[in-house]
Amino acid sequence: MTTTINLTPHMFRDKERTLVEFGTLSATVFRYSSGVCAIRIENKKGSLILLPFQGQQIWSAEFGSIAVERRNITMQSIFSEPRPTRDFLSTFGGFCQHCGATGSGAPGPDDTHPLHGELPNAPYQEAMLCTGEDDEGPFIALGGKYRHQAFFSSDYLAEPRVKLHAEASCFSVCMQITNKKRTDMDLMYAAHVNFRPVDNGKLHYSAPYTSDAVRLRKMVPSHIQVEPEYLELLADLEKDPTKHHILSPDLMTDPELVFFINYLSDEDGWAHSLLEHPDGSGDFIRHRPDETPRGTRWISRTPDQDAIAMVEPGTCEPEGYTAEKNKGNMVVLAPGEAFSTTFECGVLSPSEASKLIGHINALIQ
Repeated sequence: MTTTINLTPHMFRDKERTLVEFGTLSATVFRYSSGVCAIRIENKKGSLILLPFQGQQIWSAEFGSIAVERRNITMQSIFSEPRPTRDFLSTFGGFCQHCGATGSGAPGPDDTHPLHGELPNAPYQEAMLCTGEDDEGPFIALGGKYRHQAFFSSDYLAEPRVKLHAEASCFSVCMQITNKKRTDMDLMYAAHVNFRPVDNGKLHYSAPYTSDAVRLRKMVPSHIQVEPEYLELLADLEKDPTKHHILSPDLMTDPELVFFINYLSDEDGWAHSLLEHPDGSGDFIRHRPDETPRGTRWISRTPDQDAIAMVEPGTCEPEGYTAEKNKGNMVVLAPGEAFSTTFECGVLSPSEASKLIGHINALIQ
């Protein structure tokens, strides 16, 4: 049994106030000074700040675990709070943005879609908070509905959901996109999940550590300017991608490094990525390649921003509609057909991280 509260913008005020308490779970609502509505859902181990009417973004994620103090696992950026805009780069600083769905990635010269599509800051028409209990115990969740309609072009319904359980140091994210047209729909989807790097952290992930399975993107998007030394680094990483596994402070990740990764799944269908901290704890994400077969890694460590998307699970890579269609990376939804995907993120204690590393190593040997 679940209880649902339908949210409306007038419920959000400048001063944060409690909306729901459900055992050790709670939800509070407020507005940033920019005017953007936000909801904080929390358990004993962490909290998430979500933007119910702006892309259903996860703006902030803070979690701890056994023997791990709570920490902010969200990327650092120049934005201290979200801004009320549809433009991706004018408010990019949150933990997770849904990308797509009629276009995604950096648009090429023949593309008309915005950077990463219309979903990241989409104006959701409906948002709802749910509490209940399932096989994993009590939970609190945020969901919503965004109907995207463009005459002569597209008509789809996006329905994301973020769920946090009472005793968990992790959370799940789901997205379902349904084609409402009476004709086929070309679908592109990716989740831009942005962790905070840590100096000398080590990457572990369930893919062969070879240049065939971990492919460097050599193409530099038009909105990025680079130096000659950066191009030299790309040449080295193309031959040996393991050189980026240790996030040493002198690794040149300004402006960004991008890899396309062929992930392996375990017997339960999950692929795993872990950033091991120097103290042995870890931040992790796991996704399902049978749903999102294209894994993109993005690292950007500059004086103004510090971010690592260990994996952006997607149906496509981030090179724009035309390039991805030419690669064959396009999902075609029939009339009424729905695409859905789930991934999970969180923090692990040293013992939990060590266990996951062993699991990853067994998969890739």
